[in-house]
Amino acid sequence: MAGAGKGGQDVVEFSRADIDALAQILRAAARSEILPRFRRLDAGAVRTKSGPLDLVTEADEAAEAAIFEALAERLPSALLVGEESAARNPALLEGLERAELAIVVDPIDGTSNYAAGVPLFGVMAAALCRGEVVASVILDPVTDHAAIAAKGGGAWTEDQDGRVQPLMVADATGLAHMTGYVSTRYLPSPLREHVMARLHEVAAHWDFRCAAHEYRMVAGGQCHFLMFNRLLPWDHLPGWLLHREAGGFAAHFDGTDYRAGDRGGGLLYAPDRQSWGRLRETLIGATCAYPAGVDAS
Repeated sequence: MAGAGKGGQDVVEFSRADIDALAQILRAAARSEILPRFRRLDAGAVRTKSGPLDLVTEADEAAEAAIFEALAERLPSALLVGEESAARNPALLEGLERAELAIVVDPIDGTSNYAAGVPLFGVMAAALCRGEVVASVILDPVTDHAAIAAKGGGAWTEDQDGRVQPLMVADATGLAHMTGYVSTRYLPSPLREHVMARLHEVAAHWDFRCAAHEYRMVAGGQCHFLMFNRLLPWDHLPGWLLHREAGGFAAHFDGTDYRAGDRGGGLLYAPDRQSWGRLRETLIGATCAYPAGVDAS
């Protein structure tokens, strides 16, 4: 994982072998901890965290623990930040942009679907070197199908038999033909009302309650755009790299670049910069959007 740099100092890298290992670690946790509990959770196995829309199950916690155990064995020096560990210790987030190597994990993205018995959830992870996202994996546990990206190396899918297919975003098209996902749950007023009043300008929009599958769709060209507001790193760092390496363009609502430490400012995804501009002008317009450093929770 580390190579020699100038002056003999180690330079942190995340190799293809490391990416393959990360994918297998997620697959193993899905098989051992997530799928056996699916549609078999007792009432006491589901709890709320910050509110009724923020759930955690014993499967989330067991899967994160299994993933962390395997990662610690392979990458003992890495900072490990998971959705559940960060809920217990928010200070973990402070090290994301400073760590030589960090792995961000969402053990079950789409926990509300998982808890309801809906087979639309995913397992996500991103590797960061000094705050830069260098690799990501988004696994669909139900089909054992992984979407993977490497910085500068493209984006692709791998099924359980090892077959590989490249990922590429949809071709740019007119606004009236664009389809995608828009999250309005965490948008502040008056931005929320403005966006909702302009959604008729696009062809179709939806909400899967699962960023993992929404990112897989946009990176694979099955839709054109995504719009999120609350930016928790485990929810968006894996998909951000996947979309970029599949050829797409994304930025905060104000047009600035997304960074690992950003918690607010929203994110808008499109096939290219020109499409992004049209979507931004239509859905957001001149409505004030708070800066990227502001927490949107």
